[in-house]
Amino acid sequence: MRNEKKPKNWNEVKTNDSWAIFKIMGEFVGGYEKMSKIGPCVSIFGSARTKSDNAYYKLAERIATKITENGYGVITGGGPGIMEAGNKGAHLAGGTSVGLNITLPFEQNDNQYIDSDKSIDFDYFFVRKVMFVKYSQGFVVMPGGFGTLDEFFEALTLIQTNKSDKFPIILVGKKFWVGLFDWITDTLLSEGNISKEDLDLVHLVDDENEVLEILNDFYGKYNLSPNF
Repeated sequence: MRNEKKPKNWNEVKTNDSWAIFKIMGEFVGGYEKMSKIGPCVSIFGSARTKSDNAYYKLAERIATKITENGYGVITGGGPGIMEAGNKGAHLAGGTSVGLNITLPFEQNDNQYIDSDKSIDFDYFFVRKVMFVKYSQGFVVMPGGFGTLDEFFEALTLIQTNKSDKFPIILVGKKFWVGLFDWITDTLLSEGNISKEDLDLVHLVDDENEVLEILNDFYGKYNLSPNF
């Protein structure tokens, strides 16, 4: 007969949950205090597993350099892969390089190209995601996995529902993204689950010049300032 675990003390669980609120508040306060000083930035997302000799890594680095040279800082998730490439491009161009690190059992470790005063650690994904949306003037989404898709669709949802101001969402790598975008068009749109106007929120591009053009076109119509 296998050992049965004792039932949880639910009063204790509720007490622990209540105390967790203070830790969550601390992450928000620390994040707001640091992020409010960074100035206009663009977030770059993508796989942590992308190697430095991969074409998308090199492209992410070029994109970061290009947008940094044109007055934007760069925010990434602070880890390896595409995140490292984004921070590297910004760092080498002498621009603002921010890393929003998350504690994970695998993959995540701070990369060396984050500004020493702009590396912020988080335990909670939802707090970290608030920082990305609140303090980014645009999302550049490179090829990635579930985490990248999560950030992409969350940003789309927040803009679609007017819970966030509109900002450019740019998918880089048409070959990688076209299957997903076709499914969105052929299935979601045809089933009436989204509106045709929702598709205007997303841009598909292949190089750094197109990324910069979209950002500049958008902010040519608006004052370039932090989202707060």
